[in-house]
Amino acid sequence: MTTTQQALRAPLPHAPTARVGIPMNRLVGVELRKLVDTRAGRWLLVGIALVTVAAVAVYLFTADASDLTFEHFVNVTVLPQSWLLPVLGIMAVTSEWTQRTGLITHVLEPRRGRVLAAKFAATGLLGGVAVVLALAAAALANVLGSVLLDGSGAWTYGVTDLRDTFLFQGLSLLQGLALGTLLMNTAAAIAVYFVVPIAVGLLFSMIDSLTGVAEWIDISTSQAPLFDHSIAGFEWLQLIVTTTAWVLLPLVAGLWRLLHREIK
Repeated sequence: MTTTQQALRAPLPHAPTARVGIPMNRLVGVELRKLVDTRAGRWLLVGIALVTVAAVAVYLFTADASDLTFEHFVNVTVLPQSWLLPVLGIMAVTSEWTQRTGLITHVLEPRRGRVLAAKFAATGLLGGVAVVLALAAAALANVLGSVLLDGSGAWTYGVTDLRDTFLFQGLSLLQGLALGTLLMNTAAAIAVYFVVPIAVGLLFSMIDSLTGVAEWIDISTSQAPLFDHSIAGFEWLQLIVTTTAWVLLPLVAGLWRLLHREIK
């Protein structure tokens, strides 16, 4: 038998087995650890907790007794948290690109989509914890107000109110993630997040003809009904339009850029 015939009859080598990826729960755990281990991330989380408790405490001792209700306590935590949660989303995405540690992450897990999904999941979990903390602080303050300050102590807070609160904070967090994904620079994304809404607000205040269309252009205006739990009908469409323009489109552009950007 010739050498060629022997080679043809020889068994084929086994194909290399597919690389087993890192389990998603481990990736999420790593991303959670990154948000907590860094000094900036740790202090940001502490700041969110302190601002939440401080807002409830200030309202407890300054509001009229008739206004000391669970709903009002929850509402006073929404705005300060909505200012800081987007920063958490920004830092979750941009920290590795700013500190140039992304190469290590993507060597261990080359599939960028999975890494990004883990970042989004970890940030969402911390955002949910922040909202739960706000609800717990509001409940405790409502009890204290009723017992110590003869407050109303009303617990009226329906499922739709809870939905509005989670949606309001979720959209704020997603906006931070979108800006971080698009710009991939912590300082730039934070600056854009705080400066652009102020500029848009000034623009609408100076040009009267734009006032009537603010709900279709300004995301802060379209989110106002979510904040006061009055959103209904046409306001949902306005919220969808502004969210698409200010959150979803930047997010899609950022995802494309991140998935195609060279890692250094």
